[in-house]
Amino acid sequence: MSKKVVFDYSKLRGKAIEKYGTLKRFADAAGIGRSVLSIKMNNRRPFSQEEIYRIVILLEIEHETTDYFFTPRVKKS
Repeated sequence: MSKKVVFDYSKLRGKAIEKYGTLKRFADAAGIGRSVLSIKMNNRRPFSQEEIYRIVILLEIEHETTDYFFTPRVKKS
């Protein structure tokens, strides 16, 4: 059996707040409900490719996508 990969979205969260002030404003701009965004940032549902594309454009992170979306969370001991 394969293990579920858990991603660290802290950098994404920080950039969204830096650029939009609140996660609600960011979610509105991205066309994602605030509760849905929370579910996705907490690894309960994955981001779709379309959502990732919109977010990358909104946050102007085209060259850093891996850092924001594909950083595995490291378990702290």
